[in-house]
Amino acid sequence: MKIVILLVLAYLLGSIPSGLWIGKIFFHKNLHDYGSGNTGTTNTFRILGRKAGIIVFILDFFKGYIATCLPLIFNVHGISPVVFGILAIFGHTCSIFDHFKGGKAVATSAGMLFAYNPYFFFFLLIIFVITLYLTSMVSFASVACAVIGGLAVLIFPSIHFIFKSYDPIFTILTLILAFFIIYKHKDNIKRIMNHDENLVPFGLNITKQKTK
Repeated sequence: MKIVILLVLAYLLGSIPSGLWIGKIFFHKNLHDYGSGNTGTTNTFRILGRKAGIIVFILDFFKGYIATCLPLIFNVHGISPVVFGILAIFGHTCSIFDHFKGGKAVATSAGMLFAYNPYFFFFLLIIFVITLYLTSMVSFASVACAVIGGLAVLIFPSIHFIFKSYDPIFTILTLILAFFIIYKHKDNIKRIMNHDENLVPFGLNITKQKTK
């Protein structure tokens, strides 16, 4: 029963729609009506500004982090912490408090990875920063991390880089998460292919997206 309660708590924690509530309370804007319509970090940055975007990122990040730490906090054994993190990510993208809508899972996934394996988190963070600078696109960097992260959990344990051995549950759930993140960015991928994706105001824009 304790495990079930904590699993539900992980989902509810992830379901807290940080961007939506901050937009409505402090800016009187519903993020669903602007930009991509998502309530995650990127759309918050774009619509509500840098400060709001940073706050939403921190909140969404710690949703994943805290949920993954729940088994440690409450001394629960016999179930992988990644399961709790994945439920928080599911809550973030399909929030019970927001008609089962939400963000694209990147910040909350980062929080989960940081809690479970900080080395892997920093590896993907380096990939994200480099890719973001080269392309000027958060979406491209997010998809790149999903692809490389998925490949990494398959390859790295075999060469004992970052991971000492395979963790079947972590590997399977990470692959599912990678595919899910890519799927959530399908519209962004179409815009990238059409050279019409939204850009951040820095970087090299090596794919030559049209500036707006």
